[in-house]
Amino acid sequence: MLTLLGIAGLPEIRPGDDLAALIRTHASLADGDIVVVTSKIVSKAEGRFVPAADREAAIEAETVRVVAERGAVRIVENRLGIVAAAAGIDASNVPEGQVLLLPEDPDASARRIAEGLREVAHVGVLVSDTLGRPWRLGQTDVAIGAAGVRLFEQPGRDADGRPLAVTMPCVADELCGAAELVKPKDGHVPVAVVRGRGDLVGDLALPGARSIIRPLEDDLFRTGG
Repeated sequence: MLTLLGIAGLPEIRPGDDLAALIRTHASLADGDIVVVTSKIVSKAEGRFVPAADREAAIEAETVRVVAERGAVRIVENRLGIVAAAAGIDASNVPEGQVLLLPEDPDASARRIAEGLREVAHVGVLVSDTLGRPWRLGQTDVAIGAAGVRLFEQPGRDADGRPLAVTMPCVADELCGAAELVKPKDGHVPVAVVRGRGDLVGDLALPGARSIIRPLEDDLFRTGG
């Protein structure tokens, strides 16, 4: 059984805050839990604020490739390899007059939080962010940082015994999407605990979420070919 627990009561996060210590204070963790942390509070703790007046310059600085644009809307690939509107720079739930960049290195951020949380329990950590999807309306949360979590599953065969050569569920993204259900954007619940998938929790040396990004040579969407 999968259990999702939203962790409420965390204070407003400020630069320099120790997220692991705050989560330990507000959550009762058990071995095998996966802690999903909204990227926004990671960025806040890391001081990734820029003045709103510098937003356009910040988008330019974070952009490595413009994927599509229409009017004022720009979908770009940022320096983390993430394809998102405005390079993932956000103004919601941010002090007036400022905008917030994504974490400098979400995998390293996840690792620091996991190291702090493993003082009390053997857990994995995912850093989540909200992204749109090509050809589908709406958004969902996905993993942009990970530490101590196996990101993919490789089912061997289907229900009829046929080999599954292509299917490889990205359970990291699935867990982030599920955790979003108990982390509403207006509910001041930036952290969730996923319980019941301890089989996915492993060594902190496991690949981070950067490995989810499709390699350039396999990316047919880039060329349309």
